[in-house]
Amino acid sequence: MKILIIAEHKNGLLSEATQELFGLPLGQAEVHAVVAGESVEPLAGPLGQLGAAKVHLIESPALASGTGESLGQALGQFIPQLAPDVVLAAHSAQGKDLAPRLAAALDAALATDCIQVSCDGDQVTARRPVYAGKATAEVEFTDDGLKVISVRPRTVKPPESDAARSASDASVAVEFPAQKTALKEIIAGGNERPDVTEASIIVTGGRSLGSAENFSVIENFADSIGAAVGSSRAAVDAGYRPYRDQVGQTGKVVSPQVYIACGVSGAIQHLAGMRTSKHIVAINTDPDAPIFQLADYGIVGDLFEVVPLLAEAAKNRSGS
Repeated sequence: MKILIIAEHKNGLLSEATQELFGLPLGQAEVHAVVAGESVEPLAGPLGQLGAAKVHLIESPALASGTGESLGQALGQFIPQLAPDVVLAAHSAQGKDLAPRLAAALDAALATDCIQVSCDGDQVTARRPVYAGKATAEVEFTDDGLKVISVRPRTVKPPESDAARSASDASVAVEFPAQKTALKEIIAGGNERPDVTEASIIVTGGRSLGSAENFSVIENFADSIGAAVGSSRAAVDAGYRPYRDQVGQTGKVVSPQVYIACGVSGAIQHLAGMRTSKHIVAINTDPDAPIFQLADYGIVGDLFEVVPLLAEAAKNRSGS
């Protein structure tokens, strides 16, 4: 079996979500990686150390902007040449665009937002959440055609990079028809905290914070433990936090090691976005709040009293 991993990168570094794809149980499959962009040759080494047998480089100034259209055109031309059995991509913002785009263009089977993928000989199975995360569905592919699968970030641990491993690399030539879309500007956020989709720890506040200013309680705690700051939809709708921080079915789906919900009641839409977190801590004054049914640890109390105590304990433990 031949598997192709689409490698995402930013500022000359592989994304963590891409590295995690090499940690999937792929059996004895022959693993290839493809990296597209401008001046991407330095990424061949790290991909080989993660386990790629061969790295395919698609380099062009047309790919500098990384639009879905240009990446889709490049990969859509290359994938039939390689003829893999499976294409794996991270279920990131880029992967959410690319996976269905490629599946439609190449008439491939598609499974998105998977939390498990395994290969047994020629058989590929995947598991993905359904019904807002209340259940999971096992997906089996019914023919030998191309399969495109996107995997939720932080589903598996990335393998240790091994300097003793290396991959051969090859340049791939593609053509770019006239582009219908163009990237005009990138506005970088001024937030030094990690994005909620990439963070290993997330501290989330709900509408009970009462104001945008009161979110400083959450921010101080998050900073003391190196966490990202998340928000429920109710808090975003109230104007307390920007949409980029929203966790939930209509926001971002996260799978951190630790998820701390402060003043979040636990509406089903919110639980759908964070129920795959490895450890869940809930702080709420209502002992019957739905979030406690999912939490591994619960504190019934006022977040304005509990969270500062946790922040102080974290600072004392770290010695800062």
